[in-house]
Amino acid sequence: MKYSDQLVTWLSDLGYTHCFFVAGGNIMHLVESCSQKLTCVPVVHEVAAGIAVEYFNEVSERGRAFALVTAGPGMTNILTAMAGAYLESREMLVIGGQVKVEDLARGKVRQRGIQEIDGVEIAKPVTVKSVLMDRVWTCEEFSELTEAGSSGRKGPVFLEVPLDLQGAHVNEGELNRGTIAKAKPIFNEIPHEKLMEVVSLLKKAARPVLLLGGGISRATAARMLDRLEVLGVPVMVTWNGLDRVPDNHPMFFGRPNTWGQRSANILMQQADLLVALGTRLGLQQTGFNWNQFIPVGKVVQVDCDPSELQKGHPRVDFPICGDANLVLEFITGQTGYGDHSEWVSFCRKVKGLIPLDDPQNCGGIEFISPYQFCLRLSELSTNHDVIVPCSSGGANTVMQQTFQVKQGQRALNSGGLASMGYGLGGAIGAAFAANGRRVILVEGDGGFAQNLQELGTVTVNRLNLKIFLFDNNGYASIRMTQKNYFDGHSVGCDSETGLGIPNWECLFAAFGIPVIRISDGYQKDKCFLDLFESQGPAAFLVRIDPNQTYFPKISSRVRPDGAMESNPLHLMSPELPANVAAEVFRYLQVT
Repeated sequence: MKYSDQLVTWLSDLGYTHCFFVAGGNIMHLVESCSQKLTCVPVVHEVAAGIAVEYFNEVSERGRAFALVTAGPGMTNILTAMAGAYLESREMLVIGGQVKVEDLARGKVRQRGIQEIDGVEIAKPVTVKSVLMDRVWTCEEFSELTEAGSSGRKGPVFLEVPLDLQGAHVNEGELNRGTIAKAKPIFNEIPHEKLMEVVSLLKKAARPVLLLGGGISRATAARMLDRLEVLGVPVMVTWNGLDRVPDNHPMFFGRPNTWGQRSANILMQQADLLVALGTRLGLQQTGFNWNQFIPVGKVVQVDCDPSELQKGHPRVDFPICGDANLVLEFITGQTGYGDHSEWVSFCRKVKGLIPLDDPQNCGGIEFISPYQFCLRLSELSTNHDVIVPCSSGGANTVMQQTFQVKQGQRALNSGGLASMGYGLGGAIGAAFAANGRRVILVEGDGGFAQNLQELGTVTVNRLNLKIFLFDNNGYASIRMTQKNYFDGHSVGCDSETGLGIPNWECLFAAFGIPVIRISDGYQKDKCFLDLFESQGPAAFLVRIDPNQTYFPKISSRVRPDGAMESNPLHLMSPELPANVAAEVFRYLQVT
């Protein structure tokens, strides 16, 4: 049989059902073979293929997806998506074409074959494995490398397959010796005494907080919801753990982050014990002033990557290398933690005193408040919806600060790389995985413009995707930065400073996607509701003031020695009114 047919058979045996791709000469055999066994989704640009794969695999309950790209520009185009998945520790298989083996430059010249570039070396820094297949592999060899990024600390795998190998005739029986090498967990086993030490710390703590990250699987989190309520300890989630605990859970107290919810930041910083499970505690999570992270408490961190535990920031008092899911199950399976009702009551009080929409935010009355919009959108959404905030800028921050996730919803973004343009590609992948469930995308116009070509993919596949576009004439976060730091001198952030933004009504119409511009009261408007509830794609333009403020946020301050430093997480701008600060900072001395 043809080797490309054999490779696709193995991929199917490994559970792959979908292939996102851009056709090219150096993958012609693989494209033809994939079309015989898999659902093949052509996209316009390779970066969208990679992002779609990442989000498909996060949402899918049945089947897996991989990306297929041609040599040269096909490979370089998908690199951003690979980098994003690498930083988020998410599974992504990318199979790339390459010139024939005899035409490989192998570092002796810059290029020998047409479109040749050394994709393996380019991909290595952002992959778990990056390998050139310069010979025919057996089933066991292929599956072992293919699965290298699907267990432990997950990440992308890049396999480069020369054109002549794809089309080679091979003996199926010889290549199938051995078995499919499916991924096995590669976590350190955590000694029982270490687990009991965490339990002991929780029992002694007066103000404990559990912080669940993306390393906690959705399946584990769903099983633990009742146990977490019985445990009686405040629970928070990272942005990567956005949908692990619904907002209405009695023990849920928000999403702390450098750009997170103010009440969650204030409460977490007053904990006398933080148990961080499945989160690497990066600078977004701890704040840039990481020396003042959990200033009056101890930190337990459970992560599968020892390098994250040893990086030196923040201070970690009890690092544990292993599977955070098992630790959460063990903790919640124990009893005798005592009564934390006073601490929980205080948490509820703080949550009630600090609104999700900061009253000091400003926007023109003729515009829609993005904060109020996201609050209303969360009310309109159902338990079956898939929520895709974009991955950077004001639209992402507002969604993370205000959207209230419901039980059963899937919600995800990609904030490590924080690349603009992720929203539409991610929503496409999520829509293919969601099997008809409604996907809700919220994206800023500047970011959306970076991948708007994929509206064609949405249209031709009739995806059940509802696109909410923050129409604020460009890059809101960059505009605000330039205003705050450079006395309002703006460069390349909107149409007035040279950035070309489409006429959105005309653009969506060109792709045959229904579009309406919404205004205050839209949530009761029949035209809006009919379109929102309809099957298929639709777009909604949300007119946001270009000068809208985005509070709260972490700002810098001048130290007594005259140097600048970033505020700790609990001191967000603008400052709280004195009477509110007196109520919410009970366990911290704030200066």
